[in-house]
Amino acid sequence: MLLLKLAFRNIFRQRRRSLLTALSMGGGFYLCAIAISMTDGSYNNIIRAFTLSQTGHIQIHKGNYLLRPKIHTTIDNPFELSTILDNDSSVKSHAQRVYAPALAYSDTDNNPASVRGLDLEQEAMTTRIKQKVTSGEYINANMDDEGYFQAMIGAGLVDALNIGLGGEIILISQGADGSVANDVYKVGAIIGEKDSPERYNVYLPLLAAQEFLSMPGRVHEIAIVLNDDKAARSVARSLQSRMQTQLPDQFSGLTVSPWQVVESTFYKTMQSDKEGNKFSLGIIIFIVFIGVLNTVLMSVLERTREFGVLIAIGSRPFTITTLITLEMGILALLSIAAALVFALPSVIWFTEVGFEMAQPMDVGGFMFSHMRGEFSATVFTTPALIILGSALLVSIPPGLRAARIAPTKAMGAH
Repeated sequence: MLLLKLAFRNIFRQRRRSLLTALSMGGGFYLCAIAISMTDGSYNNIIRAFTLSQTGHIQIHKGNYLLRPKIHTTIDNPFELSTILDNDSSVKSHAQRVYAPALAYSDTDNNPASVRGLDLEQEAMTTRIKQKVTSGEYINANMDDEGYFQAMIGAGLVDALNIGLGGEIILISQGADGSVANDVYKVGAIIGEKDSPERYNVYLPLLAAQEFLSMPGRVHEIAIVLNDDKAARSVARSLQSRMQTQLPDQFSGLTVSPWQVVESTFYKTMQSDKEGNKFSLGIIIFIVFIGVLNTVLMSVLERTREFGVLIAIGSRPFTITTLITLEMGILALLSIAAALVFALPSVIWFTEVGFEMAQPMDVGGFMFSHMRGEFSATVFTTPALIILGSALLVSIPPGLRAARIAPTKAMGAH
């Protein structure tokens, strides 16, 4: 208790130097909090937008379809699997999909296309495909009065085929049974923009795509969206384990992959970006570290006679070191508390409002244009621990120096 009172007295006695130290540590806390908030916020927001745009958080395939997609590598009992996913509390929604390359024709032109058969209702709940419709209306799974299924096509195919809403698009591909697949569809909607990743996609109702590719009741992929997007790896492991141990006969050979595996290039890009941000954060911490160390050293030099007197009247070296460390710890806590008053509203503003980038950034085929922060306990606890730890660490060398001062030499210092 005596040391605590003495530490507070010394802090307020050296008001000017204490204020400079507090500003250095408080500024470091504020900058660290903003940097961590923007790093985590940008990273998490990009992931949320990317996964909800196309991949989902988890995907299920047969065997190595993810690495070597083949039309006949299919999930043969998707509806049984859907029943299990519907009863899983960690799963928010899921959607069945069919994929195939094709040639698309109009009356005048032709172009390669990627056919995607979707469970339209489930897909709208799993990804943001419905929000990507730029012209027309989101189609349904029923035939029209003329016996045609509707299709949604990417904006790139609109130009390549010189086709618009209501026009007929002819698709030719290979069926899963080796037959030639061909059929005619009506364009009911246009998806995305001319430079978007889905510009050459053709979206069909799941049943229509299965009939087109001669694979009734089978799908290539099931995409899953979770209630907790950060649990993708653990939920994927859990699902894989359940399939292998509890239901080996029904789901033999199925592979459950989190989005980090499905989009490994995108994930590695994000990880590299985070490492770069950690380097910037390290520079901020280093500057704070040096500033605080300089201040503490100057304080010790100015108080040389005081420490000499304390040692002369019987204070132990450990007591002197503890006193200096305690002073810095108290000053760090006061600085953090004061800086929190300014950091809290700033982080809230960056989280709720953020700012729009002058030039959108392409991340793994997804255009990211708005920067927002993340509001969480980590945003504040991490810089608080960093600043407090740095303050205590830098106080040790000056404390040891003060503890080793010879009383006779210290008493003669100016």
